[in-house]
Amino acid sequence: MTAQQKFELWLAKADPETVAELQAVAHDPDEINDRFYTDLAFGTGGMRGVIGAGTNRMNRVTVARATAGLAAVMVQAGPAACRQGVVISHDNRRCSRLFAQTVAGVLAARGIHSYLFESLRTTPELSFGVRYLGAYAGVMITASHNPPEYNGYKLYDSTGCQMVPEMAQAVIDAIDRIADPFAVPMLTPEQAGDLIETIGPAVDAAYYEKVLALQFDPGVKRDITAVYTPQHGTGNIPVRHVLQQAGFRVIPVTAQCDPDPDFSNTENPNPESPAAYTAALELLKQTGADIAIATDPDCDRLGAVIRGRDGKTRLLTGNQSGAVILYYLLTRLREKNALPANGVMINTIVTSTLGDRIAEGFGLTVEKTLTGFKFIGDAIRRHERLGDKTFLFGYEESYGCLIGDFVRDKDAVQASLMFCEAADYFKRRGKTLLDVLDELYAAYGIYEDHLTSLTRKGAKGAEQIKAIMQALRGRARTELAGLPLQETVDFLQPPAGFPVSDVLLYRFADGGFAAVRPSGTEPKCKFYYCVHGATRQEARQKLAALRAALEPADA
Repeated sequence: MTAQQKFELWLAKADPETVAELQAVAHDPDEINDRFYTDLAFGTGGMRGVIGAGTNRMNRVTVARATAGLAAVMVQAGPAACRQGVVISHDNRRCSRLFAQTVAGVLAARGIHSYLFESLRTTPELSFGVRYLGAYAGVMITASHNPPEYNGYKLYDSTGCQMVPEMAQAVIDAIDRIADPFAVPMLTPEQAGDLIETIGPAVDAAYYEKVLALQFDPGVKRDITAVYTPQHGTGNIPVRHVLQQAGFRVIPVTAQCDPDPDFSNTENPNPESPAAYTAALELLKQTGADIAIATDPDCDRLGAVIRGRDGKTRLLTGNQSGAVILYYLLTRLREKNALPANGVMINTIVTSTLGDRIAEGFGLTVEKTLTGFKFIGDAIRRHERLGDKTFLFGYEESYGCLIGDFVRDKDAVQASLMFCEAADYFKRRGKTLLDVLDELYAAYGIYEDHLTSLTRKGAKGAEQIKAIMQALRGRARTELAGLPLQETVDFLQPPAGFPVSDVLLYRFADGGFAAVRPSGTEPKCKFYYCVHGATRQEARQKLAALRAALEPADA
């Protein structure tokens, strides 16, 4: 159907509130096209979109349709799968609780048991809950770090890992077979009865126990103070609980602790944005705390600000904070003679190679995956099944990492604990984390990393992003910005072991790279850079030249 035909179908079948919303745009063809030109699809982080009426929006109809696809797969798998059930959680966003209840109601209508958290919980605890309860699948209602007008739907398999493409395809195929999304059956909580089970404190306690067991120094008197902001999201209770139980003094940014769907007191809830740290930086200066940390709304990403010896503060990139946590983890394991001979560190093709050098320096194997933590989780599962490697750490440049594999997604609660413990450990040895980072640069060379996100919204924006990728593919290169290329990898024809993906990767002989890919969850084209140099000036000059060579003038 055309966008106009879908629009007319929704006018005929939707509830009165939705019809009123659509009638308000009935004379705006561009708006109709944007709402209906496509269906929300599963990308690198699940299904994500602006809340509102339409097939290209997040609403009860699109949530019910996606869940009906999951239910069809589970019914086909048999009664045991339906009894195992689905764990459902949600974040603080607009309509999140309503969408979570919609998921439970659709599952109940097909006789499928669900475990619905009593209130908002983090994405990593949802992943943990699937494993802890032995569920068949999990659903997390969240739009992660996106602006307030967004919401989303993440789908997890029985291992607590986001479904990788080949697994998700069965659900997508089932969704595509739904002829009328308005005819998806759904039960109320009263009708569902025992099919919808409320969960909460018991899972919380089990999760906290696992996270706290990651400590290298339980019971040690802590010597650092951390400012913390949950950015109005789900991290407020779990992060503060874990850090306080571990003995750290935590100073919360109280104005950003309430689970506010409008993110009223933060300029940006995304730890990738310097604007996310404005209030935390002010509190850091006022209190003299050692570090400031921030988690995104669903608490799977950790951002950090550290203070140097001169008192000046520095916001770390996700590559830098990941490298510091990795170095600390491996240092402590080696101290305790606990480094396994078959250890593996897993990160993505757009993550800085500084972490690769650190891991290799400790004798680890380094494994690369596509962007999206589900691929890291899938690699953990593969090594677990084969028994060939011991997972020690996984991370990606977008501020997400994992230490304990009792979760199979990035976990900012774990990361907060390890980062604070690293700061405490090195402070007691006369070092700041900035000293540690400088030592890593002295050992492995200077690394500069950067991400440019080019936003292009709507149907026209999608065409513009497609044109950018086509133009880049249409040009054969032996060098980029004067730097000789070791290889160019087009993941539309991927190397062995990688699925097909719309990614271009340019690798340089010195270990640096540049990469370009459309976002799987936002209307953006992303340009990633990792440059290596003998000096900071050399690295920055390389970065500037690469950006000028790859990015459109209006990026």
